[in-house]
Amino acid sequence: MTEFPEIRITGFIHKHHIFTLATSANNVPYTCTCFYVYMAELNLFVFTSDYGTRHVNEMAAQPRVAGAVALETTMIGKIQGVQFTGLSALLSGDLYEKAHTAYLKKFPVAGFKKLVLWSIQPDFIKMTHNRLGFGTKLTWTQQA
Repeated sequence: MTEFPEIRITGFIHKHHIFTLATSANNVPYTCTCFYVYMAELNLFVFTSDYGTRHVNEMAAQPRVAGAVALETTMIGKIQGVQFTGLSALLSGDLYEKAHTAYLKKFPVAGFKKLVLWSIQPDFIKMTHNRLGFGTKLTWTQQA
């Protein structure tokens, strides 16, 4: 029942709210965790981070990033997670407004400060889905 891996992948992404973001500079990798909302209609992970953070500085210099969302479990048969690659960007204009609305709907407490919103548009996602059988991998690649 994996004819439509993107449905299983986006369903998993929607159920979670924290991803690990991987950036790099001068061949030195770095990771951080961020709250996110996924806007499926635009294929965007949206998150907030202030200017001056290490990962924002590294995204500005090298917008190609990677990330992961994982279900925490010790039960091997329930392991699920996604790894993705894509391009990061600072949001502005109409896209910022749409993303801001979606972000505040998921995280209302974020409305107490001015948000700097970023996006990652994934071009590749791989999901490990052990509920479909040990070691099952589903992949999605952006169509050219």
